[in-house]
Amino acid sequence: MKWREICLAAGWYVSIKSGHFSLNKDFCEFFPLVIVWHKVYFSQNTFIKVNRVTSMLGQRIHQARLAADLTLEALGQQLEVSKAAIQKYEKGKATPDSSKLLKIAKACGVRTEYFFRKSTVTLSNIEFRKHSTFGKKRSDAIQIRITEMIEKRVELLNAFPELPIPHFAVPGCVPRQIEDLDEIEGIAENVRHAWELGLNPIADLTAELEPLGLLVMAVDVEHKAFSGMTATAMTVDGQYYPVIVVSSRWPGDRQRFTLAHELAHVLFAGRLTDGVNEEKACDRFAGAFLAPRESVVKELGSQRKRLEPQELYHLKHEYGLSMAGWVMRAFQCGVIHDGLREATMRMFSARGWRTNEPGEVLPNEAPSLFEQLVYRALAEDLISEAKAAELLGIPRMRFYRERLMESADAVTHQ
Repeated sequence: MKWREICLAAGWYVSIKSGHFSLNKDFCEFFPLVIVWHKVYFSQNTFIKVNRVTSMLGQRIHQARLAADLTLEALGQQLEVSKAAIQKYEKGKATPDSSKLLKIAKACGVRTEYFFRKSTVTLSNIEFRKHSTFGKKRSDAIQIRITEMIEKRVELLNAFPELPIPHFAVPGCVPRQIEDLDEIEGIAENVRHAWELGLNPIADLTAELEPLGLLVMAVDVEHKAFSGMTATAMTVDGQYYPVIVVSSRWPGDRQRFTLAHELAHVLFAGRLTDGVNEEKACDRFAGAFLAPRESVVKELGSQRKRLEPQELYHLKHEYGLSMAGWVMRAFQCGVIHDGLREATMRMFSARGWRTNEPGEVLPNEAPSLFEQLVYRALAEDLISEAKAAELLGIPRMRFYRERLMESADAVTHQ
């Protein structure tokens, strides 16, 4: 396959007419920044010969390999080239031909346009909630994947004349200085009030957070040591976006608690005094945000000597907070004493419920605002069909089917 076909595969239209070539708007705006033209041959086997690719292509190959958790040797084996050849590609000392670039894309699970997209986002204030077994290599891979996802979202937002979502702002009810864990309960209730959430169960926490200007990401992370991530995304034009990341593999109750926990990290940044443990403060906020004190007392009563597992199971599915989370909330709200909390949790451990709670798993949540905005931008002629397919990361023919609601898995790939 020649470079002309690479362009077509990436969604860029290339035509040769009377000794010159014409490219679509997206190609003209972007591709000259990526490559340096050497020669253009016009014959029956017309193709664009590229003399060299700038270091950006090498960086993208390196990032894609890390994100796919592939070693140099593993990627080399799939391309049938040496480890040294992959190193040269990544350092910009050599350029893979079109067929090898397609193989790299396939091996790394990305589309070819990924290698030619301008880098527009940097991540800062990166905080992982993970165990030591997770490792730096996996952390780096997730950062690369998240950066690509954010780049697409920023590109989409910039297509709108006016931003379709507001810039996130910490509610004024959050104190500038938090000195005690006991303050967290009231702060959680005040934040719910500021966002007009009331005291009722939150049906879809992700759907409530996304329109506030938070970039909520669900990534496919199988490793159990990963427990969430927050970061700040900064664009080249100086825009800032808070980022919250959870695993798409988790059950809904774990996702929701982690979302609320990571939200607390965003809200409490720079506000906790030295005497307040940040992780405990964020855990307390998460529980109180999902199940406010008033709701806990309403559901359980003001004083209890025993909690029934079936009761906790039903509350889990109503509020999206785990059974163990409800035990902790009952203790924090004074409904049960510490001895009953400990006894209940020992029973959970003996039955294996600390690892897998009984009954039907709570359905997980998935961010949907990005996909919704892609179709909105398409409807308003702000982006092309090719760009929409690229942003969604799906082949164009599949996009056509999903746009017409003809695919069985339409609107489920995000």
